[in-house]
Amino acid sequence: MAEQSAAAPKRHTTPRPIRVPDPLWQAYGRVCEQLGTDRTNDVLDHMRARVLEHGTDEDKADLEKADLELAERRSRKGGRPKQDPAAGA
Repeated sequence: MAEQSAAAPKRHTTPRPIRVPDPLWQAYGRVCEQLGTDRTNDVLDHMRARVLEHGTDEDKADLEKADLELAERRSRKGGRPKQDPAAGA
């Protein structure tokens, strides 16, 4: 993966690996499905609520920036650009 310069806007959100026992991960996925959401959105909602409840003004400002970033990413038409099949060779 190519490095992105600090000046260039990031093209994607950064993956954040966490350690979770498999049975809990599976159960959480089923519960999220029952609730009409997915794990990512549920975790994001939880994080957002924690920042709103316990965060400083700086934390809340960062949350606002993050929400704007997510809204911009989700508003893009066409989704992710298709990869060139020759690039994987």
